[in-house]
Amino acid sequence: MADDDTVLICLPFAGAGPSFFTPWRKLAPEGLRILPVSLPGREKRFPEPAHTSAAPAVDDAYAQVAAALADGGRVVLFGHSMGAVLAYELAHRIERSGGPIRLEALVVSGAPGPWTPRTDRADGLPDEEFAARVRAFAGYDHPALADPEMRELLLPVLRADVRLHETYAPSFEEPLSVPVLAVRGREDALVGAAEAAEWGRATTGKLTVAEPAGGHMYLAERPGELLELVAVEVRAARGR
Repeated sequence: MADDDTVLICLPFAGAGPSFFTPWRKLAPEGLRILPVSLPGREKRFPEPAHTSAAPAVDDAYAQVAAALADGGRVVLFGHSMGAVLAYELAHRIERSGGPIRLEALVVSGAPGPWTPRTDRADGLPDEEFAARVRAFAGYDHPALADPEMRELLLPVLRADVRLHETYAPSFEEPLSVPVLAVRGREDALVGAAEAAEWGRATTGKLTVAEPAGGHMYLAERPGELLELVAVEVRAARGR
């Protein structure tokens, strides 16, 4: 990693583990390094109980970022859906820390502004109805949910993530100072352009809204396009 590289810290969406972002390492434009956050309940941390509220998840994420970047460095935070609110909270933590980590930008994806509560909820529903509601939210069918054994393993962390997201309320009233890039798939039926634009309230810096082709899970289909958008944002942040 070059001294002036920017580290893209990737926060997971509901049910996702860090391996979702592994292919991004080969796709990342020059000067951008991918660092996924690993939360409990998934992959190597599968035996640990998943967080059901944002505060401990953000504490966990902050500890990982601080350990990985003990000597400091430039970072951009990225989160999709549930990951967007975690990235927003983590951005505040980093800005307030006064440490050697320099936050360059926040990239939020597939999410309305952090003050907009989820009204159509899945938390507490029976398994079949819960799985159907999550499929409707995500706009795609997680293959593991179709396998009874895999679904039994996945449902606890998915339920924890959904509870975290549906009960989330922002911890901070004041805005960030860094630019925010809000991205939504052009055909996303869950998050409209006006909801993506709500992120303008989250910063005193510039808001950019981008709408690449695709639905709510556009990032699974075209990650390279998303990473190019991030690289453009990084270059703009460096030039401001």
